[in-house]
Amino acid sequence: MTTPRAARFAAVYALLRAAADVADHWIQTDHQATAKGQADTAGRRACAAHVATYTAVQGAVLVAGARVLGVRLRPVPVAAALTLSAASHYFADRQGGHWRESEPRGIVRLAHATGGGNWLQRDPQAGYLLDQAWHHAFEAAAALIASA
Repeated sequence: MTTPRAARFAAVYALLRAAADVADHWIQTDHQATAKGQADTAGRRACAAHVATYTAVQGAVLVAGARVLGVRLRPVPVAAALTLSAASHYFADRQGGHWRESEPRGIVRLAHATGGGNWLQRDPQAGYLLDQAWHHAFEAAAALIASA
C-alpha cells in the first residue's frame, strides 16, 4: 500500500519537527549553545558539532518513525532533505546571540529588512522566536523534499 503524498508529508514534518526540538533543546551541549555563534574556529566547530548531532537525530527519528508508521521514503530525497535542514540550521545558528548588534548579519539582516529589527531590539525573546521560525520553515521544505 502506498501512503498518500499529503499523509507522507505530514508524517515526515511531524518527525522532523519533534526530532529538531529534542536535538536543539536536549542533545545540544551548553558549550555548543554558547560557542556556536563565535566568529572564530571554535565557533564554527561548535556549530558544526551541534548540526552534526542535530542532523543525526533528525535522520534516526525520520527513518525509525517512517518504519513504524509504514511510510516508505526514498534514500536520495531523504538525504537531500537532511542536507537542506543541516545547511539552513548551520547558517542560522552561526548568528548565535548576535540579535542586537549594530551591524546585523545573516538572518538578523533579513529580519531587519523585513521589518523585524525593532522587535529584535525590544523583545528579548524575538531572536529565539525568529530563529525557530527559520528552522520550522526549512523543516517544512525538507519534509516536502523527503516525502516527494
